[in-house]
Amino acid sequence: MTLPPFTKHYETPERAAGAVRHYRWIKEHAKPLRQPALRGIGPASVAFERVEGRSVRPEDLPRMAELLGRAHGAAWRSDLKSASLGTPHHFNDGTPFDDYLGPREIALRRRHEQGYLPNKAALYAMLGLLEETAQGPFAFYKDSNPRNFIITAAGDIVTVDTDDLSLAPMGYDLAKLIATLHLTYGPLTDQAVNAALLAYNTAAGCYGSRLHATNRGRLDDFLALHAVLTAPYVGHNGYHWPLRSHLRGTP
Repeated sequence: MTLPPFTKHYETPERAAGAVRHYRWIKEHAKPLRQPALRGIGPASVAFERVEGRSVRPEDLPRMAELLGRAHGAAWRSDLKSASLGTPHHFNDGTPFDDYLGPREIALRRRHEQGYLPNKAALYAMLGLLEETAQGPFAFYKDSNPRNFIITAAGDIVTVDTDDLSLAPMGYDLAKLIATLHLTYGPLTDQAVNAALLAYNTAAGCYGSRLHATNRGRLDDFLALHAVLTAPYVGHNGYHWPLRSHLRGTP
């Protein structure tokens, strides 16, 4: 039986067009990520093949880390090898890629205004950490939370939700997955995190010798940033476990 397509509606035509643009870029440059087939594009909606399955769980982290490593390595080799902080990068249609620093600086300042960073010193510390982590080689960020992947009954991993896509250092989106698994299911063990990082580096390193250099200290820096950036969502969307107090470098 053929399932009806899944249709996602957007607030504006621009947001819908962005999701399609991101989908097509991933399909071309990050081939290890399997996506549902694109079924139709409306003025402010996108229809996809419907995929049945479950969200990612902590026990899936090793496979997910390897998949992200392969996807980031493939994208670097295919399109992002020349990406840098000082040079604008563009999609095939000429639209600029969102950069790493700008949107996150805005978000960190907003978190301070919202009270998630207690004072200006904490804000400046996080802005300094953001600047420190802005080093290549660059991969991409697509918001790798557990709900943005579907694991089918056959064990296949399908990537969904291409609303967000930006440049990011290697390892940053792996940290997002680790952070959101923590928020959803509770703290992960150091052993699990270290094993995931090894799987990620090994997979990414197959695409270039520079790509397997994310160490645990840098991963913890990314986790500290995610702790602040995701703070408003604790208590929503299945995020039940506070993250901040468990991560090094977090105010």
